[in-house]
Parts: sequence; C-alpha cells; structure tokens
Amino acid sequence: MRSMPALLVVLLWTGCGATGPKPPASEIHVAAAANLTRVFAELDQIFERGTGIHVVLSLGATAQLAQQIENGAPFDVFAAADVEHIDALARQDLILADTRAIYARGRLVLWIPDGRVPVERIEDLANSAVTHVAIAKPELAPYGRAAVEALRTLHLWNAIQPKVVFGQNISTTTQYAATHNADAAFTALALVYDQGGRRIDVPEDLYHPIDQAIAVIRRTSKIEQSRKYVSFVLGAQARRILDRYGYR
Repeated sequence: MRSMPALLVVLLWTGCGATGPKPPASEIHVAAAANLTRVFAELDQIFERGTGIHVVLSLGATAQLAQQIENGAPFDVFAAADVEHIDALARQDLILADTRAIYARGRLVLWIPDGRVPVERIEDLANSAVTHVAIAKPELAPYGRAAVEALRTLHLWNAIQPKVVFGQNISTTTQYAATHNADAAFTALALVYDQGGRRIDVPEDLYHPIDQAIAVIRRTSKIEQSRKYVSFVLGAQARRILDRYGYR
C-alpha cells in the first residue's frame, strides 16, 4: 500500500475533528428580579470568565418569575427582590433549602430625570405640576409595594394615586420616567445610581426592608454549577459590586 502524502494526512486528521469547534460551554438559567438588570449583567460576565459557566438571564417581576417556577419553568437559580417568594417556593419544596440566602437589601428612590417638574421632596408629587408618577405594580414587584407603603405612611397616597402609572416591573417603571411618559418614578437605586436628574432617597423607615433572597431550584439538573453561582453572588467580590450599585 502506497503511503499517503503528508499534506493529505494532515487534511484528513483536521477533517476528523482534531481541531474542530470546541464543545459548548456549560450554562445555567437564572431568573432574576428586574432591579438586578444592570448589576447582574456585570456579575455574570465576571462569573463566566472565572468558571466557564455561561449565564442565561431572564429578568422580570418577582411574583411573575415565582409563578413561572411553580409552573415548571426551566430555571436553575432564582434571585428574587424579596424573601417572601423564595420562602413560598421553599414551602412547596421547589428550592434547595440549604442554598436559600439573602444577598442584598435594596434601596428605594424617587427619580426625576430632568427639571421639567419642580420636585425637591416626595411631598412635591402632590403638586398640580406633576401629572404622572410611575410605580411598579405592588402585587408583582416588591419595589412597587414599598413605594405604595411609603406614600401611605406619609399620608400622600390618596393625593398621588390618581397620577400613578403602573409598570409591570421596576425596569419598565424606570423607563416610563426616562422616556418622559412619567414626570418621576419610584425605582431601585441600582437602576439609576449613575444617571442624570435628581434622586431623592426614600427614608427606609417608611417601608419594610427590601431584603432580596436567592436559591437554587430543586429541579435543576445542574446543581453543582448552580450552587457555584449562588456562592459567587454571596461572595466578597460580588458584594463589592453590589455595594457600588447602591445595595446594602
């Protein structure tokens, strides 16, 4: 049998896949509350560089994401904007209880993106110059619930309620103000901490703390990768980044 030319041997070897495309990297699917849109985009890049695990992020209102998990949505990890929905899933044995942890405390602010309306304090929302105030639906989003609670505590809800434009989640609510569909928005500091306009901190004694919890979903087939992700979010590096975005 005659020997093959060296070049042909190389081509055949290459064609057999010796230098073919690499297999797809491992990935996990994370359901995350909308207030985490910006900070988790940064955290997930760092996590992937360090572990090789790609994160597919699904953002939305906490209540809606929890309902999707109850209905069998294929998420591996759930990062909520409160503890109540994580605990409700725990009672249904839908999470791994030993992974449940509080990773941050959110901060509520009133954001006025420009000077079109004279708002220097929360009470100014009752002025006639303010026609629309954006708030996330309180039955879906913990930040919306906190906003309504704060307004009730200040005895302003009755005056401001007719002006309220409800958003499906806190990210949508923030966009209402950013696109001038609302004069101001109650939103998460993490979404506007470096944006222009005016930010008014809502005193934390006006609403229940927005403690945010995370957990691995029991039905995941990627327990090791999911546990690694939760550990990363709870770790020192992630904590420094969360702090920069305004979380306690």
